[in-house]
Amino acid sequence: MYTPTAAEDAVEPRDAVEGTYALVEYVPLDEVMTRVACSKRAGPYQRAVERWLKLTVDGKQSAADCQAIRAFQRQQGIQPAIGFAGPVTWARMQLVAARKNPNAKKKCPVRTHRVACVDLDRQLTWVQKGTKVVFGPVSMRSGRAVHPTRKGWHTVYWRHKNHVSTLYNAPMPYAQFFDGGQAFHAVYDSIHTTIGSMGCVNLTVGDARRLWGVLKKGDRVYVWGHRPGT
Repeated sequence: MYTPTAAEDAVEPRDAVEGTYALVEYVPLDEVMTRVACSKRAGPYQRAVERWLKLTVDGKQSAADCQAIRAFQRQQGIQPAIGFAGPVTWARMQLVAARKNPNAKKKCPVRTHRVACVDLDRQLTWVQKGTKVVFGPVSMRSGRAVHPTRKGWHTVYWRHKNHVSTLYNAPMPYAQFFDGGQAFHAVYDSIHTTIGSMGCVNLTVGDARRLWGVLKKGDRVYVWGHRPGT
C-alpha cells in the first residue's frame, strides 16, 4: 500500500469555494419563481419537522406550521426561508438537537479507545473516547441506496491527505479509509444533497481537516442506521 511522503502530507488540500456549504433548502421550483413568502405545501420531512418544533404532527402544512418552520430557518441561515420542510431543514434540526449529547440513545458503543461514530439515521458523525465526545457532532453525507455505507465495526487502515479517486477521478481530501474503498473525506459540493455519496462519509473541508487531526490509523469506526430516502 502506498505510503505518502512527509513532503506530500505537508501540502494541505485547498479550501472549498465560498458558499459551497451554504444551507440552501430544496424547495418546489414554482415557489422559488413566484417568490412565495410562506409555503403552503407539506415538505418531505413535514412530520419530522413538526415533531421537532412541538407542533401538531399531522403531516399537513398550516399557516402556523409555516411560520414556525420559517422562524427556525431564519435563525439557522437556511435559504430560501419560506417554511418548506425539506432535507436541509431536517438535517440542521438533527445537528442542533445532537450537539449537547449525540450519543444520548447509546447507539454508538462506548469504549475506552476512540470510536468514530457514523449515524446514518441522522446523517451525523462524531468521535468519542469513553463517554467524552472529542470531535463533532457534524453533518455528513453517507452512501446512496445502490452504494450504501457499510454498517458495523471497521478500522481506519489507511490515511491519504491528498487522495484522488482512481475510480471516479475525483479529489478525496483528508481521506481516511476504514472499509475497502469507503472513507471519511471532504467534498467540494453540498453535503446536504438528496442523493447520497458512492459509499463514503462525505464532510465539509473544515470538518474533514479537523477529523484528520483526531483519528489515527488503527482507530475504530462504528456505522449503524439507515440513510433517509434509501
